[in-house]
Amino acid sequence: MSAPALLELLYVSVLAPRQRPTVVGQIVAQARARNAERGITGLLVFDGLHFCQHFEGPPDALAPLMDRIRQDARHEDVRVLYEGPRAERRYHRFDLGFAQSDEPDDMAGIHALEGPAALERFLALRPSFDVNG
Repeated sequence: MSAPALLELLYVSVLAPRQRPTVVGQIVAQARARNAERGITGLLVFDGLHFCQHFEGPPDALAPLMDRIRQDARHEDVRVLYEGPRAERRYHRFDLGFAQSDEPDDMAGIHALEGPAALERFLALRPSFDVNG
């Protein structure tokens, strides 16, 4: 069986101690250029402490991206909540959309879930995010 053309992945993490929330702008700026080169699209949501990122792309591009994310000292407690094949893209408009969530319970709620339940919860919240991309 061949590998899927697209893979989607949802992960969560927490802003590392001694990091300022303003570092997120730096993360987004760096990721947008890299993602565009590698055919990765997605959405990063941040509530001031918790990160939640959903992205999609070629499987051979997502593994190195997750390795970089896990090694990035700007956040910690990186956990992949969902990973699976995707027939078509959910994010056509941007290489990395960014939204801030004013509801800490939203991100904490996703952090408490795993698997398809985590993905469903994130997708259900997505229309409420004011996305910049």
